[in-house]
This record gives sequence, structure tokens and C-alpha cells, in this order.
Amino acid sequence: MQIFQYILLVFLIVCAVAVSFSKRLLNSILIFMSYSLVMSIIWILLESPDLAITEAAVGAGVTSLLFFATLKKIHAIREEDEENHEQTGS
Repeated sequence: MQIFQYILLVFLIVCAVAVSFSKRLLNSILIFMSYSLVMSIIWILLESPDLAITEAAVGAGVTSLLFFATLKKIHAIREEDEENHEQTGS
């Protein structure tokens, strides 16, 4: 069980670093969602289910939906898709 916790902590650190190096906003949001889900698993392992539910609902759920809605509102998702099509030539 201890090894599993260390693996989760390493994954948490990797997610935190990956968000800062990610070039695309959509990828950053997906990494943030995985960070929140891993954090909720860690809260469960620490025997704090109330924090785990809150982290999963707010961190991975509501906040990510707000980020997606904001990207859609400012047309950032469509612009990134158009840039990918221009770069690949299709």
C-alpha cells in the first residue's frame, strides 16, 4: 500500500510540472483534471472521504467545466484546432 501512495505522489508532481510546460490550453485543463482525481484518491487513502468528494466534485468537475466553458466562450478551443490543421496541412 505504501508503494501505491508513493506512485500517486510522483504522478501528482508530474501532473503539476506538466501543466506548467503544456503549450495547449486544452491539454492543461485535462492534466488539471487528472491532478484533481489523483488528489481525491490520495484523500481517500488518508481516510478523509469528505475532502475526497469535495476535491473530485469541485476540482475535477465544476472547475474543469468552467475552464471548458471559458475556452469555448473566448473561442480558444476552435483556434487551437485551426492551428493544428494549418500545421499538418490537412
